Amino acid sequence: MFPDNFLWGGAIAGAQSEGAVHTDGKGLSMADLLPSGPDRFKCMLNGHYALSHYQPDTTYYPSHQGIDFYHHYAEDIAQLAAMGAKVFRFSITWSRIFPEGDEREPNEAGLAFYADVIACCRKYNIEPLVTIDHFDTPVGLIKKYGGWRSREMITLYLRLCRVLFEQFRGQVKYWITFNEMNMILHLPFVGGGLSFAPGENRTAISYQAAHYQLVASAKAVALAHEIDSQNMVGGMLAAGDVYPYSCDPDDVWLALKKNREQYFFSDVQVRGRYPRYILQSLAAQGITLDITEADREALRTTVDYMSLSYYASRCVSADPSVSAHKTKGNAFDTVKNPYLKTSEWGWQIDPEGFRITLNTLYDRYQLPLFVVENGLGAVDELTVDNQVHDDYRIAYHDAHIRAMAQAIADGVEILGYTVWGCIDIVSASTGQMSKRYGVVYVDLDNDGHGTGRRIRKDSFYWYQRVIAANGLKSLATPE
Repeated sequence: MFPDNFLWGGAIAGAQSEGAVHTDGKGLSMADLLPSGPDRFKCMLNGHYALSHYQPDTTYYPSHQGIDFYHHYAEDIAQLAAMGAKVFRFSITWSRIFPEGDEREPNEAGLAFYADVIACCRKYNIEPLVTIDHFDTPVGLIKKYGGWRSREMITLYLRLCRVLFEQFRGQVKYWITFNEMNMILHLPFVGGGLSFAPGENRTAISYQAAHYQLVASAKAVALAHEIDSQNMVGGMLAAGDVYPYSCDPDDVWLALKKNREQYFFSDVQVRGRYPRYILQSLAAQGITLDITEADREALRTTVDYMSLSYYASRCVSADPSVSAHKTKGNAFDTVKNPYLKTSEWGWQIDPEGFRITLNTLYDRYQLPLFVVENGLGAVDELTVDNQVHDDYRIAYHDAHIRAMAQAIADGVEILGYTVWGCIDIVSASTGQMSKRYGVVYVDLDNDGHGTGRRIRKDSFYWYQRVIAANGLKSLATPE
């Protein structure tokens, strides 16, 4: 069912886990400006607001503490090893290596931290899967260059990449250039450190920034291969097929357009050129991007695999009376699908949609896929005897692993699967600890209070058995 070398594991992100925001010379990143509470999403949408309202002395910023992975990484990786993990996805915090983002020389203390994390993974024969940029543009680059609206960001990003590829040559094989690159169109400040002045064309600026990221990604792939021919570098999408609400051709056409909106990124990264549909769409909007012949040449270097996050499918309707009925999703709302149940946060649960999405991507590219995020955000209850009975999470992962097995049987090539937030981390969208994804509980509340103790949930032991059986026994309940 699953290949013998299938990579089972877990995933976290630096901004949601590391903490230690002022330790060992780290600078501020975009994520460090996002407070807890009702202002968080406003800051995610508006970089000017986030910068002007940054008040660390009076406001709680969850990334400043995270789960203190910075000081607990050895314990946390040991937990993954006990679970049987074969791969661990984590991210590099750019401002921990280059505090302002444009220094000539890296911060050695930051490099030493990641060297220790990677060595710890290697100690347990866990393959590191490293995301180079996971929604954490250094604040220094936002203030100086306006984030990814500037072409200069390509040079600075590649400086970071060169340091990482040279420092960890032979120690890291799997890399991801940018986390969920398509999110720059939906959350431009999160995806690229973008802010907009009144009257600016947000669409034009967002697509221009996306272009610079695509060029940077392609050049990073070339650089990785130059430094170590064994490197495998992937792109990444926030994936999930968009369904038409009905068979009304207007609904079908709208769904096609929405799917193109996300596939634009992977089309460029896999095919090495811009698809005609996006060029036509931009021209129709009067948008001309700064694309040079050197850019076009650079884009011809394509990724080795496509990675993806999958939480839910989406649904659209051209009928305003239908599209008014929305539910929540990953960064944006979606028309409620009457055939699906939702999580406590309104995200639709659709394991068959996972199978559909995997087939869609593989049919489109015939390139290996890597599922690097999948999970259920839920409120967990810690019992008086320090247990967490999360049958709902087991059921979620069981259904999605079965769907993934079906996709493999369909002919889809998949390298591995990492559960998101394998150790409880701060939720990126809400800033809450109470929205938990992990199979390991972390004793902290939404205000960062608690012991920080790590406690294995029922799902930990279930996933441990799944990994041991290489997915052949995806049991819905513990033995």
